[in-house]
Amino acid sequence: MVQVTTALLATMEAKPGKEAEVAEFLKSALPIVQGEPETVAWFGIQLGPSTFGIFDAFPTDAGRQAHLTGEVAAALMEKAPDLFSSPPDIKQIDVLASKLPG
Repeated sequence: MVQVTTALLATMEAKPGKEAEVAEFLKSALPIVQGEPETVAWFGIQLGPSTFGIFDAFPTDAGRQAHLTGEVAAALMEKAPDLFSSPPDIKQIDVLASKLPG
């Protein structure tokens, strides 16, 4: 079983009227992330009516850095001015314990 040691938590606030577009963007990112072998877990989440997030986990910091320079991160930053009221807040975090399938 793969053990995760690092993760990312990104939160973003949708501009008024852009909530559905943000939700669709997160859903559309899944196939891209599925092609990233170092991204062990990935969740596109909605925390409130206009607050969204991404939580993803990696076995190594190198995997996390690869994700940060990958297609989803690039698309997120490209669409940020149109979709979000402020830039996404991206935190690099350490995983202390985890439970994954497998």
